[in-house]
Amino acid sequence: MRDGVKAARKGIAAVSLVTEKFWPQGDFVAMSEGMTTLPRVQIPHPVAGSGHENMAKVAVEIRDQLVRSIEGR
Repeated sequence: MRDGVKAARKGIAAVSLVTEKFWPQGDFVAMSEGMTTLPRVQIPHPVAGSGHENMAKVAVEIRDQLVRSIEGR
């Protein structure tokens, strides 16, 4: 979330990828940073260390939502 906030403040289109476990923390960060409209896409937890095959699967699953989010739809 914080990287997305930093990018958005610089005028760079950003979508934060947030795991389901940390979604509530993402709400808190968005509110505390005054960036509640920053687009986010929820991904399964954990993804770190889950292997290239799983990461590719997750990427395919969120691809359309990610594109819609970055386009503001």
